[in-house]
Amino acid sequence: MKAVAADNTELQDCYDLLATIHDPEIPVLSILDLGIVRDVELLRPLQDEGHIRVTITATYTGCPAMDTIALLIKMALLTKGYKKVEIATTIAPAWTTDWMSAAGKEKLKTYGIAPPDKRFEIPADGIVCPQCGSSHTRLLSEFGSTACKSLLQCNDCAEPFDYFKCH
Repeated sequence: MKAVAADNTELQDCYDLLATIHDPEIPVLSILDLGIVRDVELLRPLQDEGHIRVTITATYTGCPAMDTIALLIKMALLTKGYKKVEIATTIAPAWTTDWMSAAGKEKLKTYGIAPPDKRFEIPADGIVCPQCGSSHTRLLSEFGSTACKSLLQCNDCAEPFDYFKCH
C-alpha cells in the first residue's frame, strides 16, 4: 500500500507520541532519542479509518527490548485512535550510535551511563566517567548490564559505570 499525503500536524502528533515511549532497558531514553524510529507513514489519516506504519531498526540484532518497544508503539497508537497499526522492522541500513540524538547522549551521561564516543569504538581504558568526569578509568568487562554496553570502573571515584558501545 502506498502512503498518501498526510496532514503535517497529524504526523507531528505521532512523533510527539513516539517521543513519550521509552526504551525498557534504558528508561531515560525515548525511542526517538535512540534513533530507532526510521519512518512513520500515515497510510490513511486518522479521520479516514486511521492506518499507520512505523518502521524501526534494532540497536543490536536480537535485542530483547525490540518486541516490547513494538508493542508499546502499537498500544500507544491504538489508544490514540488508529484502527490499524503496522510495525515494520528493517535491518538495513544497520543502526548506528550516530543516529542517537545529542539530547539522548546527554541524558545517558546524566543517568550515569557513559555515552558512545567514536574515539573508543572498542571499549577501552580512558572512557570518561559520567559521575566525576575523570578519564582515569578501566575496562572491567566487554559486556555490561546489556549487550549494547560495557562495564567500566573509574579509578578516581571508584564507581563502576556502563558505557554505551559505539557501532
